[in-house]
Amino acid sequence: MAEWNDPRTTSSPFGSRGPALNGEALGAVTMDQGLRRYMLSIYNYMASGVLLSGIVALLFANSGLAAQVMATPLRWVIVLAPPAFIFFLSPARSEGTLKTMFWSFSVVMGLSLSALLLVYTGPSIALTFFATAGAFAGLSLYGYTTKRNLSGMGSFLVMGVIGLVIAMLLNLWLASGPLALAISAIGVLIFAGLTAYDTQRLRDTYYHVAGTDMMGKVVILGALSLYLDFINMFQFLLSFLGSRD
Repeated sequence: MAEWNDPRTTSSPFGSRGPALNGEALGAVTMDQGLRRYMLSIYNYMASGVLLSGIVALLFANSGLAAQVMATPLRWVIVLAPPAFIFFLSPARSEGTLKTMFWSFSVVMGLSLSALLLVYTGPSIALTFFATAGAFAGLSLYGYTTKRNLSGMGSFLVMGVIGLVIAMLLNLWLASGPLALAISAIGVLIFAGLTAYDTQRLRDTYYHVAGTDMMGKVVILGALSLYLDFINMFQFLLSFLGSRD
């Protein structure tokens, strides 16, 4: 799972909200071509990262290497490699370095996600992916267009992620089926909320970095935030929609 892969602690300098938007300002945001290009860049990087992870996962699983590696202690290297990338992703790094690390992270996540292809059927994974994509699109659109300030919800959701990780570690020992389902349900809700929150946060961050040399870095770190929201929501939703081989 990727629940521990949360970049908010490393990208917090860009997490502050701008001034609250009234109706007229919201209309101006919608018409702001600079903002549109900025958000489109974030979505393009995020979608490309997800696509790269999916291709790597498919190739690794179909090659037979995934089944062999996941049956050895090397599986822990693959599982624990993604959070190592998160710890090193920082706004202090150059834009080129952040891009390289983002693509490398997407590849490593693809290797980790290949384990899902060994457990769940292809059709159920495809169904869950498209369901997640539809939900993500709707939630992100809501976060972009809503007049409601979601910043207060952000701290609560991040704390929810921490609680979720603790519950998952606890269930490794308890091995409780009902608890696992409860964790998955809560996980879907938390990352659904984070999708809307992160979209609004990134939208408002534009006004702090527009025209500065920080813009490119914010785009990469923002794409990573949305990537993680998508991947985590997908994995938790797969617990409900996925059919095991």
